Amino acid sequence: MRALFEGSQGLIETAEEFVRLRNSPDPREYRRAVMEEAPFQVWKEVVDRYPEERLWVAQNKTVPLAVLETLIDDPDIRVRVMVAMKRKLSPGLLERLAHDAHESIRMRVARHRNTSRETLESLRCDAWSEVRATVEDRLGGQADVSPP
Repeated sequence: MRALFEGSQGLIETAEEFVRLRNSPDPREYRRAVMEEAPFQVWKEVVDRYPEERLWVAQNKTVPLAVLETLIDDPDIRVRVMVAMKRKLSPGLLERLAHDAHESIRMRVARHRNTSRETLESLRCDAWSEVRATVEDRLGGQADVSPP
C-alpha cells in the first residue's frame, strides 16, 4: 500500500502492458500508465506500433528525453504540445520546438523555464504577436547583452 502513495509501483514491461494500463477503467491502472517508468525499448515500441498512444507516452512523468526527442516531430499537434509542456526539456529540444509551425507550441517555448536566452532572442521576431510579447516580458525588453 505504501508504494501507491509514494508514486511508482513498478515497471511497465511491455508496450501491450502500457496500452492496457492506459485504456483501463481502473484509476489505479490508468495512474500507472502516467507515473511508472518503462525501458527505452518499451517506449520505442509503443511509439512505433501504437501511434494513437503517442500522446499518452508524452504525458508519462518518467518518459526519457530521447523518447520526447522523437515525438517533437509528431504529426499530431496534441503530441507536440504535450512534449513542449514537459519540465525536463533541454534547451536544445526547446530550440527545435521554437521552429514549430504551430504558434501554441512556440508560445509554450517562450514561457518554458528552460528556454535559453538565445532561443528567446530568436522568438523576438515570431510571426505571432503574443509570442513576441511573451518574449519581451521575459527578456525585460532588453537587447541581447550576452557576455563576450
